[in-house]
Amino acid sequence: MTTTAIRQKLMTYLADADDSKVKAIYTLVEEDMNKTDVFKLTDEQLQILDTEREMHLAGKTKSYTRQEATEIIKGQRSF
Repeated sequence: MTTTAIRQKLMTYLADADDSKVKAIYTLVEEDMNKTDVFKLTDEQLQILDTEREMHLAGKTKSYTRQEATEIIKGQRSF
């Protein structure tokens, strides 16, 4: 069964399930639902980004458009 099919079945089930079952399922996933710190940069990483941004704004580094970056990644253009 695909993930999409499972989600659809769960939504249909939860719409009519009794309160105790809804609460039980919620308890199982509550911790994951409340996670807000999925990705956090370290202080060192933030400092690197700040330095790179300052160099970019000062015109000291080369910048690329999204299209140029895509071409470089696909090997259709050199940098």
